[in-house]
Amino acid sequence: MSGAGADADVVVVGSGPNGLAAAVTLAAAGLRVTVVEGAETTGGGCRTEPLTLPGFRHDVCSTAHPLVLASPFFRQPAFDDLRARLRQPEVPFAHPLDGGEAAAALPSVEDTARSLGADGDAYRRLMGPLVEDARALGDTVLSPLRSVPRHPLALARFGLPGLLPASRLVRRFDTESARALLAGVSAHSMARLTSPLTGAFGLFLALTAHAVGWPVVEAGSSAITDAMVAELERLGGTVVTGQWVRSLAELPPAKAVVVDAAPRGLAAMAAAAGDPLPSRYGRSLGRFRYGPGVCKVDWALSGPVPWRAEVCRRAGTLHLGGTFAEVAASEADVNAGRHPGRPYCIVVQAGVVDATRAPRPQEALWGYCHVPSGSTVDMSAAIEGQIERFAPGFADLVLARTVRTAAQEEEHNPNYVGGDIAGGASTLLQTVFRPTVRWNPYRTPLEGVYLCSASTAPGAGVHGMCGVYAARTVLHDHFGGPSPLRA
Repeated sequence: MSGAGADADVVVVGSGPNGLAAAVTLAAAGLRVTVVEGAETTGGGCRTEPLTLPGFRHDVCSTAHPLVLASPFFRQPAFDDLRARLRQPEVPFAHPLDGGEAAAALPSVEDTARSLGADGDAYRRLMGPLVEDARALGDTVLSPLRSVPRHPLALARFGLPGLLPASRLVRRFDTESARALLAGVSAHSMARLTSPLTGAFGLFLALTAHAVGWPVVEAGSSAITDAMVAELERLGGTVVTGQWVRSLAELPPAKAVVVDAAPRGLAAMAAAAGDPLPSRYGRSLGRFRYGPGVCKVDWALSGPVPWRAEVCRRAGTLHLGGTFAEVAASEADVNAGRHPGRPYCIVVQAGVVDATRAPRPQEALWGYCHVPSGSTVDMSAAIEGQIERFAPGFADLVLARTVRTAAQEEEHNPNYVGGDIAGGASTLLQTVFRPTVRWNPYRTPLEGVYLCSASTAPGAGVHGMCGVYAARTVLHDHFGGPSPLRA
């Protein structure tokens, strides 16, 4: 590969947040590290591009970043400047309802509870103790769950209700507002809301809204990976872009290779090198379940979205879909292979706190809905219908749009198998054992080859911890490092 990484101790394949976190962790231990990226720019899904009109900045995938502030990796002093670029919306997320009403997660539990009226006490009892334990819970959730928890009571307070399906957890609430608020965050799981563990998604994302906020990055998400690349280079590491790795044999000799790819990609690279994965491990990867895909739309707008509910105009992230029953029906359709007529949608309006995203008074808007895996259907009309439902007049603001179907998501980023941006289905088994049932999910049976993508624990999100634990495993196996899986 043109000498890329010829003098490296470790080669990292892929420059998404997990690949870069692995590289930074290894370089900080004094190793020579080279990252090889197929695209012309680094970042994977954490990038910013001019997708619509000149002067508009659009994030290609991730755009709201609570996990950057929850992640132990990003607490390093090296990322102080990055954290200073995070911009906090006044309202972390909101969920509009018909008739101009809306529920909203406000920065404090108390203010949110007051806004929920009759369900205020129930919300306070549910979320208050979790937010008090937020840092301990965040460190545990963003770990491989392979060591004795340092805060078992905090984990129990979270885990017992979190194991429940969201459909059971919402029975604590009487009002549609509170039930819908939980539906919106729980549906980030991309699973049926009757499935176990969907409650954990709702609880964890809600507690991050209160504990750290749901910030966007000034000028776009690419600033996150730019900061990681800068730290890697400061530590002596290198990054090579524009070189797709289709075979492990293409890589230069190194003591270890860390792969930031979907299990399917790892298997293909191994097979192309004439060193296929051992049959048992290969079959296990073949059984790995990918989740639904997304159809994503980016808009250039002539002005802010005219939400009926005033609180939505101050929110960074919005969950669209109506009542809990409507959101649950949409997710059930998607998981049954159907395209919902009124899909659950996630919309982010970064411009409420970041004026660099578009020439004022214009706005850049980001959104997607869930679709069946591999879908080629353009859902932009249905997504815009949901926005228009809660913001009449939206259609008149659209200057330009760019649509990427689920199938196109995979074409653009092979890690998004079938358009699954989460790196795998959020089942109970695949939350604990991801991608296979192994104590250390980062080791593979191939000598010196490790996996660090979102298809390993702790899963999706811009937190870097999959890469951190993969790097610690490399350090333990080859360079005398300590036990790698302690949280």
